[in-house]
Amino acid sequence: MREQNTDFFYDIDLDDDFHVRNVFWADARSRDAYKYFGDVVTFDTTYLTNKYDMPFAVFMGVNHHGQSTLLGCGLLSGKDTNSFVWLFKSWLYCMLEKAPLGIVTDQCKAMKNVIEIKYAMKEAVYDTFITTSFEQKWCSFIEKFDLQENDWLGGSYIERHRWAPTLLRIYFWDGMSTMQRSESIHAFFDGYINSTTILNQFVKQYDNALRSWTEKEFEADFNSMDTTIPCGSNSSIEKQFQSEFTNAKFKEIQVEFRSKMNCSASLNSMEGCFATYHVLEEILV
Repeated sequence: MREQNTDFFYDIDLDDDFHVRNVFWADARSRDAYKYFGDVVTFDTTYLTNKYDMPFAVFMGVNHHGQSTLLGCGLLSGKDTNSFVWLFKSWLYCMLEKAPLGIVTDQCKAMKNVIEIKYAMKEAVYDTFITTSFEQKWCSFIEKFDLQENDWLGGSYIERHRWAPTLLRIYFWDGMSTMQRSESIHAFFDGYINSTTILNQFVKQYDNALRSWTEKEFEADFNSMDTTIPCGSNSSIEKQFQSEFTNAKFKEIQVEFRSKMNCSASLNSMEGCFATYHVLEEILV
């Protein structure tokens, strides 16, 4: 691959007996895509584990059409700390030490231990919009179910600045979520590789998957240049989006414009730089 393109990057981790432990690679297109779409990256190791018991690790982003774009892959000897440290160091070196602003990935499987109370967590985690509300409802949730000694929840609370939506809204996430991350990785590789794919087939099928998604991006680029979606209003802001955005992203903007027309908002409260609004949406029944 390096002979075909000198910008192809790979790294191989060997043990003391020169057996392959971990492998990482990123082709030239993935490295170039990271320059533009590397603000937020999803990282996943749950897609498949092959017949050699090596988890498949995938770095992925979202391009200007809202499509998934590959930013690097690896095969690991296991999901241990040393393997992950090696992989992330190799990936950062490949990307010229430019770290993303945010990473979306899985939480530990200890969540299964508290799955029976996950719905009770929803109000505290997803239905709060200011920090004080989150703190109050989280504490109430812990007290209600007598979970003060639960190590996973205690550790999660300490790390809340890394996952709680209320504390992360100030950052750009490109519309990504853990659900979107898993679905995009499955869509990218399904039909090309699976757990029974042997290594020499894996390289070819990986290349086929990449070629297929590259063609989809080229097609979306052509459609955006060749067609213009009409504005739904006389707003100069909407016209600016029309001229600057791809068709896929402009459609998302238009959904927000149409929704806003049916809404009336009034200021409810202020907390520092955060404002809470009461919004009524008019719905025709």
